[in-house]
Amino acid sequence: MTQSGSGAMAEPLRVLLAILDFPLVNAGLRAAIEAEPDMTVVGVAADQAGLRELAAAIPADAIVTECLPYSREGATAFAAIETIRQTAPGLKILALDCRSGAEQFSLALRAGADGFLSRDAEPADVVTALRCIRRGETYVAPALVTRMVNTYVLRSPEHSLEDAYDTLTDREHEVLLLAAVGHTNREIARQLNLTERSVHSTRAAVMLKLGFHDRVELLRFALRRGVIEVAQL
Repeated sequence: MTQSGSGAMAEPLRVLLAILDFPLVNAGLRAAIEAEPDMTVVGVAADQAGLRELAAAIPADAIVTECLPYSREGATAFAAIETIRQTAPGLKILALDCRSGAEQFSLALRAGADGFLSRDAEPADVVTALRCIRRGETYVAPALVTRMVNTYVLRSPEHSLEDAYDTLTDREHEVLLLAAVGHTNREIARQLNLTERSVHSTRAAVMLKLGFHDRVELLRFALRRGVIEVAQL
């Protein structure tokens, strides 16, 4: 157990590993995770059937799984994420894009993943992402989000924006509010006691969920929704 800032003892984050097509990745991730004092690996899945059993039988807080267009068995990777979500609704899901392109991350988040890392992620990035999703935030690799948000041209239908807003986490609501009134990532990080990298990822996740690509769109929505008042600007 680790000592928190308030003096209370926090239980280590219990992690499951399910990189089914890349067993060597499992081994590397296990070493990186178990080197951290605040997390531990409690199980490793060898196949799709084992993944369901593992998620159902072993008490855990998070699972790291691959995000491929298709698995060896022909099932979509996103169906695997949905299976985890159905089997263990409280389990945080971190998806790794082991082969394919950056466009996969929006599909992974919609399928139920809490975080997404690209295939060039370092072990330290996985550790950072796990800590982020443990706090209830959505994590997407900053470089990946920047590229996708800057080129995002599709918009969600206007009527779906209200529903999308309701899917935001408490942390995403906080970041949306501060970003809409014009705070920078550094200022938001200071106010919420987060790292700039975490704010960057959370802010990008908000933009993705709402279908926006700049602050003007975010501001208009926040005013219309009543998240902020004109007097706050």
